[in-house]
Amino acid sequence: MGRRPNHWFTVLLLSLLAVGCRHNPMRVLMQGTMGMSGDMAMNGSMNMTGDLGMDGTIVTSLKTDNRASRLSRVVVRQGEAAGSTIAIVDVDGLLLNRNMGGLGSMGENPVALFREKLAAIETDPSIDGVVLRINSPGGGVTASDIMTRDLHDFQMRREIPVVACLMDVGAGGGYLLASTANRVIAHPTTLVGGLGVILNSYNLQETMAQFNVIARPIKAGNKIDAASPIRPLEPDEFEMLESLANRFHRRLQQQVRQARPQVPPADSLFDGRVVAGDEALAAGLVDRLGYLNDAIAEASNLAGGKAQATLVMLRRDNDRAHTPLDVTPNLPLQSALLPLNVPGLERSQLPTFLYCWQPETSLAAVSGG
Repeated sequence: MGRRPNHWFTVLLLSLLAVGCRHNPMRVLMQGTMGMSGDMAMNGSMNMTGDLGMDGTIVTSLKTDNRASRLSRVVVRQGEAAGSTIAIVDVDGLLLNRNMGGLGSMGENPVALFREKLAAIETDPSIDGVVLRINSPGGGVTASDIMTRDLHDFQMRREIPVVACLMDVGAGGGYLLASTANRVIAHPTTLVGGLGVILNSYNLQETMAQFNVIARPIKAGNKIDAASPIRPLEPDEFEMLESLANRFHRRLQQQVRQARPQVPPADSLFDGRVVAGDEALAAGLVDRLGYLNDAIAEASNLAGGKAQATLVMLRRDNDRAHTPLDVTPNLPLQSALLPLNVPGLERSQLPTFLYCWQPETSLAAVSGG
């Protein structure tokens, strides 16, 4: 009697394919029933070529955990013994107090993640300074305010230098956060400013009527649905919401001027415009022009470092960091694949007043307009 066929190698290949191999599948021909129980782990790479033909059903259970671990420090550049240790804290994208979930996204809440990083730095006595690497058009009024307050409180508890480095964009709530730092450095091509307030509001009543969709809300309080897309905004409702926007705008101006008293009293800086790095320098919005390496050197000097600094970033175990420029993917893949959004239809994301420079309509949908 011949040997019974050993299916274990086939089981391994099929299981790996089921959980997501990024290469072409291998040709495997099977008949009959195959069962497997227990755990299987793989560490490393697997290359496969060929086709896989199957007749039947595969049931796969995957555990997707975007908060796979607590933050840990990752050394992205080893410095010299006499150098300081600088933590690079990346702040990227729209600042909203909600999880940015979706295919291809880490699903992090930017506000919660920022606080977690500051807490990790605060309890690590080996870290001598912080570089805030900011690339953000801003975000929600409250989210931006919370993050700015968190940074202020961190600086009070842990007296180490904080240098903000503005990348492509440092606007709205992103700039408000940067203004709290000890130094603000912008690239020559950075867009800086966006110091205004916006609430996205749309009237889709006629559009919905074309599809025979008629809204019939049941409400108590005639202002409870002000700015709803299913009906026009009444003049007194417009004034009410504009009054709130003006109130938040005055608070924004007060916070920026308090953090950076060198900013001139010109109202034009607070009309929502963005300016290039050299104009921001002339207006006192930033302290100097430079690059990320200049911000690192500035933080190291303020920390008393005498040699090349060691650079660390704070990452989860499923989030890579190999250079100081690595970015945590926090924008859902479908947003990039389908950039067109119909404003106002995502009503589960309630409208939010924003400190945000908003030149593209996709931001309106992401922010819940």
